[in-house]
Amino acid sequence: MTPPNTQTDKLARSLLAKRGVGAIWNLHQAAAAAHRAGFPQSASALIEIAEAAEQVWTSDGNRCLCGGLDNLIASVR
Repeated sequence: MTPPNTQTDKLARSLLAKRGVGAIWNLHQAAAAAHRAGFPQSASALIEIAEAAEQVWTSDGNRCLCGGLDNLIASVR
């Protein structure tokens, strides 16, 4: 099942294509920073994009195992 083709989904797919799965973690970090800085709406928007990216990443079985794991490990070092 493909997610709806919203702007959020397009952005999520683009981030995954350009930055790899580590983009999900980076979005969550940015959301936490925005929340701490007093920007809850920005934090919410970043989480929405991160969740859309995670949905795309987990719904594509090939992407979950091919290259994505390497990018994830590299992003948390």
